[in-house]
Amino acid sequence: MTIRRSLVALSIAGLLSGCISFGEKPPKALLGLTSDARVAADQGKVVSDANAVSVALPALPPALRNQRLAVQSGAAFAYLPKSAWVDTPASMFRTVLAETIEAKTGRFVPDQRNAAITPDTRLGGTLSAFQLLGGQGRVLVMFDATLSKSGSDQIRTRRFEATAPVAKEDPASVSAALNRAANAVAGDVADWVGGA
Repeated sequence: MTIRRSLVALSIAGLLSGCISFGEKPPKALLGLTSDARVAADQGKVVSDANAVSVALPALPPALRNQRLAVQSGAAFAYLPKSAWVDTPASMFRTVLAETIEAKTGRFVPDQRNAAITPDTRLGGTLSAFQLLGGQGRVLVMFDATLSKSGSDQIRTRRFEATAPVAKEDPASVSAALNRAANAVAGDVADWVGGA
């Protein structure tokens, strides 16, 4: 009797497994960003807090608070099928930004988790756009930056924006275009920080 019940339960489970879906299949590969500017290996430095820059994790609008590749058409957002980032856009962009600032300015950018280091210069902001513009053949990256310094009550703000063309609306092409646009924005931010 017990064997028969087990066989019935297994048969039902097998039938239901074809009906139940826990979401779409994961993509074959996760997408990421890489910085065009690189800090040279094997070159140590000694810096003071005055020459260090804190780069905070950017805030994100609701449509970008996930690991999906966003597509904007007018005021509507959707997500590119069969695509996913390796991390959130904020985390990936922060990594590119930090690497670019350190490589271009020579100023030290500590990991944000290292609370023992308190740089005098602090960069923050909102990654307002990081998406494919559907039907327009281009991607958009927009960063609304804030820059402040210890001992000063002034906060500087500036919007940085870059677009890049995309040949096809597939994950590889769109992620490569977003990588180019993110690096263009990071380069402009690094120049701004370096001149501050």
